[in-house]
Amino acid sequence: MKDNQLYQTFRDLPKIDLHRHLEGSVRLETLIEIAGDSGIEMPEYDAETLRPFVQMMPGETRNMQHFLGKFQTLRQFYRSPEVIHRVAREAVEDAAADRIKYLELRFTPAALSNIINCSYDEVVDWVCEAVDEAAQANDITVRLILSMNRNESVEKGEQVLAAALKCQHKGVVAVDLAGNEANFPSSPFLDIFRRAKAAGLGVTIHAGEWGDSANIREAVDDLGAARIGHGVRAIENGELVKMLADRGIVLEICPTSNYQSGVVDSWAAHPLADLWRQRVLTTINTDDPLVSGITLTDEMVRAVSHLSLTVDDIKQHTLTAAQAAFLPDSERAALVNKFAVWLGMNHGNGEIPPAS
Repeated sequence: MKDNQLYQTFRDLPKIDLHRHLEGSVRLETLIEIAGDSGIEMPEYDAETLRPFVQMMPGETRNMQHFLGKFQTLRQFYRSPEVIHRVAREAVEDAAADRIKYLELRFTPAALSNIINCSYDEVVDWVCEAVDEAAQANDITVRLILSMNRNESVEKGEQVLAAALKCQHKGVVAVDLAGNEANFPSSPFLDIFRRAKAAGLGVTIHAGEWGDSANIREAVDDLGAARIGHGVRAIENGELVKMLADRGIVLEICPTSNYQSGVVDSWAAHPLADLWRQRVLTTINTDDPLVSGITLTDEMVRAVSHLSLTVDDIKQHTLTAAQAAFLPDSERAALVNKFAVWLGMNHGNGEIPPAS
């Protein structure tokens, strides 16, 4: 199958993205318009001038510092409720344009509220409102995950949890711990995540990306994570791999991000296929479409081209993502059935919805 045929195959398939950050999903052209409207000083108000500051470029050093450095620039653009509303709306529109039918979009209230000094409750309300409007207009189901950072205070984490609990009826389904896992432990946040889980929120934790595989076990055993953001370093510990497989813990893997941020040395070294073949529940996601310069279609093509997976393997990853969605049991079952039919993975008579 030629690359263009492979691309079209995945472009046409209904898809699921469980791990996508709102802050890394902004349109480059939107950033230029915001800069002009807000008076953000730039050498030139041109997309190509801005691109190297917010997107990983060919030949650029691949490490955590360079990758996360893009967000230092991106966080300068959240200057009004209107900007936040626009960015959230466009992120949903772009996902729908890539034939994503179910999206769990995560964001960090601290990052969006920093410049305009508003409350987390306000930020979450603005995102919920924009996402709901865009989802209804674009035939996509979107749920939200609120993130807190390990390197920030527990008090901020408490505020994130409070905002999540207030907005469960508005589409917030889970909480997430992100940030520099190599230098900041998760232990100060244990009580927050235990209370979140007790309140019915899903728990997903960034672990085993830049930090040791032991962080994955801690996320599962101590914080109650049902899903792990990235988790690729699990491959370093055979006992942990078996535990993940036996307990049905889902890994939200983002291959291009892992390559660009230096988590893996090369595409050939990426452990996605090995983890999956050892029965670990793996899913394929984008992480940050702007920063990585990708769509989920691109990510799926690369998984076949570089990671020895087949088209049928990718379909199975999509079905796994449906089974791992942070939804009530009945809604999750309906989502799984819908995707099983669309992907031709059961004996139903449904058809894949026509590409727009």
